[in-house]
Amino acid sequence: MSRTLRLAVALAAALTLAAGTPAAAHPAGPRWKPLTYTAAPADNPLKGFLPFAGDYDTFPHSMEWFYLPLRDVMTGPRQFRWDAFEQQLDAVAGRGHQAVFRFYLDYPGRPTGVPQYLLDAGLLTRPYPDFGNNGVSVAPDYSDPRLVTALEEFITALGRRYDGDPRIGFITLGLIGFWGEWHTWPYDGWTQPENWMPGTDVLSRVLARYEAAFDRTFLLARYPSQENRALRIGYHDDSFAFETLPPTSWHFVQRLIDEGVTDKWRTQPVGGELRPEIQTCLWDEPVSCAQYESYPESVAQTHASWLINHAAFAGGGLTGDRYQRAVAGARSLGYELTVTGAALGRDRVSVRVENRGVAPFYADWRAELAAVDDRGRVVRRWPTSWSLTGIQPGQDATTLSARIDTRGLRPGRYRVVLRVPNPLRGGIPLRFANTAQDTGAGWLTLGTV
Repeated sequence: MSRTLRLAVALAAALTLAAGTPAAAHPAGPRWKPLTYTAAPADNPLKGFLPFAGDYDTFPHSMEWFYLPLRDVMTGPRQFRWDAFEQQLDAVAGRGHQAVFRFYLDYPGRPTGVPQYLLDAGLLTRPYPDFGNNGVSVAPDYSDPRLVTALEEFITALGRRYDGDPRIGFITLGLIGFWGEWHTWPYDGWTQPENWMPGTDVLSRVLARYEAAFDRTFLLARYPSQENRALRIGYHDDSFAFETLPPTSWHFVQRLIDEGVTDKWRTQPVGGELRPEIQTCLWDEPVSCAQYESYPESVAQTHASWLINHAAFAGGGLTGDRYQRAVAGARSLGYELTVTGAALGRDRVSVRVENRGVAPFYADWRAELAAVDDRGRVVRRWPTSWSLTGIQPGQDATTLSARIDTRGLRPGRYRVVLRVPNPLRGGIPLRFANTAQDTGAGWLTLGTV
């Protein structure tokens, strides 16, 4: 072969390589590696079962519930003393948990929650015998302009001071009705001639003030209604698996249907309370409750993320198979995020995340990546812009990708890990539903580079 011909052949080969080198010879990029699924812990943050606030180690949980009378905080027009509330928040946070709470004016069987200055000013109140109250608490006149103004001032002050506070998981609106549940049954104008509930004008003012006061902390109302269906407010079903399922008109899901908000759970959370009468018997096999509804079906139709279930914690809690069924019930609530695959390179990490739960993860907590050396030390961290809030159940896996800067790392092999830290100091981190997930610091191993 002549020199000219050999040069022509070499040039042609070079052009061929430049146009399209086989992938086996020159890999186009990092390959995706599958990660194995396993059920996530039942005490993942912002979901599951809650006790009334206290130190319990009988059941896995990440949040605690409490009530507080408004009079403990509000001492006059635009005058507030937050000490009692701060003590409650700090006690819950000190156990590594987030708080869910409600302020009330009227709790049957407890002394009134109405601020004293309003009582001294002559606010109309009504005694009643219902719910074992026997005149201990009183129902205030919710339409009194002085009370309405006080509620608006309190909500504004609460939002200004606590919106986005990492000690708080969710807030139920409270303030109006028995137990702050936005009803005064049987004094509703039908069961009894008297109707103690305020008009829609007052309810709309309270709702509007709540939405204006809170941008980051999630709010939940007791009932879907025309006044709240377009607002950034979720719902709580306080008679869960008892008066939840349709078609009865006053049941929770039927109210969702009637107000056209059956898909609101995609952006706003649903919580509530497992009806107290069934909090233990629901986990018998077969179920021994005299009256109840299907718990799995109630979860599926409401897309609930959390439920008060104090009986699972108190009195030694549940044991044996009943305990295991209750843990499974708690785990079935809310989100369950799993990383189905990861692709690692020298300067980029990508993951695919799927939600196998019944609701999104609502909080905007940002993920971080890190490099771990062969001694188990985190030697480099990389913050990301990844947010998990938009990952809906049932949709295809979401791909997230971020660049990492490995300059300055010593040559060697490193584990690349991912976590979503809890903004609460000492709070429980989000754990993914993967076998490579640790249960301590919250790191999920994606692979090695």
